[in-house]
Amino acid sequence: MQPTAPELEILKLLWHTQPRTARELHDEIKQILSWSYSSTRKTLERMGEKDFVSMEFKGNKKIYFARINKVKTLAAFAQDFAKRVFELDGPLPVAMFTDSRLIDDSEIADLEKLLKDLEQKHEEE
Repeated sequence: MQPTAPELEILKLLWHTQPRTARELHDEIKQILSWSYSSTRKTLERMGEKDFVSMEFKGNKKIYFARINKVKTLAAFAQDFAKRVFELDGPLPVAMFTDSRLIDDSEIADLEKLLKDLEQKHEEE
């Protein structure tokens, strides 16, 4: 199961810096998603049920951590987008990720392997 677009926005924030409270996450995404604090909390609750995030108590605050792997998640999104939107059948060029603020140089090799693995999996189906 892939995260929804709002869930992905929350995950991207957590992948950059974690843990974070619901308030910290909300303060950063409220401009992007234009929704209320209660919507952020409800989304985090659903993400916990899906095992996308975990929650711990730190004093009287809930803090959240990303549970799903960033590189695997992004590879699956990129592969799905390339197939559905651009109808690409071949492997995606990893060079398209080199200027990403989300993927660092140490993760590029992992991403390349995952994209190749996903392509082989789709060929077998």
